[in-house]
Amino acid sequence: MFTVKTLDQVRKEMEKWLVEIRKVLNHSQTRPESSTVSNLDIKLIYTPEDIKDLDFKTNIGYPGLYPFTRGVQATGYRGRLWTLRMFSGFGTASDTNHRWQQLLKYGETGLSTAFDFPTLMGYDSDSLRAHAEVGKCGVVIDTLADMEVLTKGIPLDQASTSMTINPPASVLWAMYLMAAKKQGVGWEKVNGTIQNDMLKEFIAQKTFMCPPEPSIRLISDTIEFGTKHVPRWNTVSISGYHIREAGATAVQELAFTLANGIAYVQDVINRKKMDVDAFAPRLSFFFNSHIDFFEEIAKFRVARRMWAKIMKQRFKAKNPRSWWLRFHTQTAGCSLTAQQPFNNVIRTTTEALAAVLGGTQSLHTNSLDEVLALPSDFAVNIALRTQQVIAEEIGVINTIDPLAGSYFVETLTNEIEEKAWEYIEKIDKMGGMLAAIERGFPQLEIANSAYKFQQQLDSGEKVMIGVNKYRSSEETLIETLKVDEGVEAEQVKRLKEIRRVRDNRKVKQELANLRAACQSNQNVMPYVIQAVGEYATEQEICDVYREVFGEYRDPGFF
Repeated sequence: MFTVKTLDQVRKEMEKWLVEIRKVLNHSQTRPESSTVSNLDIKLIYTPEDIKDLDFKTNIGYPGLYPFTRGVQATGYRGRLWTLRMFSGFGTASDTNHRWQQLLKYGETGLSTAFDFPTLMGYDSDSLRAHAEVGKCGVVIDTLADMEVLTKGIPLDQASTSMTINPPASVLWAMYLMAAKKQGVGWEKVNGTIQNDMLKEFIAQKTFMCPPEPSIRLISDTIEFGTKHVPRWNTVSISGYHIREAGATAVQELAFTLANGIAYVQDVINRKKMDVDAFAPRLSFFFNSHIDFFEEIAKFRVARRMWAKIMKQRFKAKNPRSWWLRFHTQTAGCSLTAQQPFNNVIRTTTEALAAVLGGTQSLHTNSLDEVLALPSDFAVNIALRTQQVIAEEIGVINTIDPLAGSYFVETLTNEIEEKAWEYIEKIDKMGGMLAAIERGFPQLEIANSAYKFQQQLDSGEKVMIGVNKYRSSEETLIETLKVDEGVEAEQVKRLKEIRRVRDNRKVKQELANLRAACQSNQNVMPYVIQAVGEYATEQEICDVYREVFGEYRDPGFF
């Protein structure tokens, strides 16, 4: 990157500068040491010396070319903006459909769905386990009838819909595909994403249904089915977001996410005997954009570079599209505070800007009230407008990867990559991510990081405005969204009517067919689609999974 003469001159000038700056440091309150939110040491200043071993072509390069440090799209945002999404879902399918329609009018360009806890866990609204939770943390979906209401008026050959669903992902996806079919939309035109990432559930988020091995089998089934029948769909969103929310550092989020991706790719190759280039181009990722601005930008840049190396070198993928790491980003929910909630607007803005400067393909900005409740109309509008201001007013989209070549950013990028590879090598030596999870390795690493960060907050070493610094005795009152308590009764009544009018003989037969498919090595997706088409409920299908594959209980690690 630099000539020997230039580096020699830099060193000499640096020595002179240090003499002068030490005089200042000895007589001021300038902090001599600093670190990122993930505890990576940060020097006072960076120079060409820090990136003297960097090779432009192999480490930085050009957007659209291997190793994609600067982005997978050759034209960046000059060609196409990221997809503007807002995580939406509450109450009944009708309630959420109304919010979707509203957001599309505001200028949202992609839909994103949050489901209530019973739906996330594979239980119907009239289950005892669902009581008092129906429609509370997201939209309730029991049957295809609910999915039809949810997507009413949404052209499914045009909309890109992301569904944050994991254990019952195959069931909700089947409902969406059947809703599209009822609209007359061919599956080759359907576009969207199911999260469908169970490994990160065992590590971090903890919504479980079946044990790890059959859970991965179901994911491979969806990947195979999508590759053959729904070519524009992302059948897994390999998610670091929840790993970070659980307390992981940026390095851990990156390393564990990519290790999960390695596990999924290997399972599809082993179980389905598929060529990697047949399915890898539709793999997608989901990252957290946390509060440390430059650390997050570096993380996103290195994620692309590492995944490109993994796909090209480890899996011998030949199609350049297989080397791409395409990712959605959500700003950090764990950085939001109930104290002084309007501070959350600033936090979300800087986190969104980091995601954009890091080259995200899709972005959700959290609302200022999400630490208190599901987003209100007022708060969600501000969150969407935040993205639009970044996109259309401040000029950061005018050139691709504008921070490339920064002494600091490139050094931080390299350091994160080095430490992430160390984690992946450890996981490989354990026998892969499934074996590492069974040993509790990532769980304990994250727990230790979360504990350390809390200690740093308690001591004041790390700052959270309004929490441990610049506190206020005045309480800020804001209106929050409240889900009507009548939603549960309404939904249970609707569900009972569906069971009454459907052909229960056909439902029973389709569930029996699904059970047989689960007991064999057949792909379950055609059978799930047939079952939801007869208005089998989510729980009826998930109960078949639980019956055949068993239920998982978190062993806990200390």
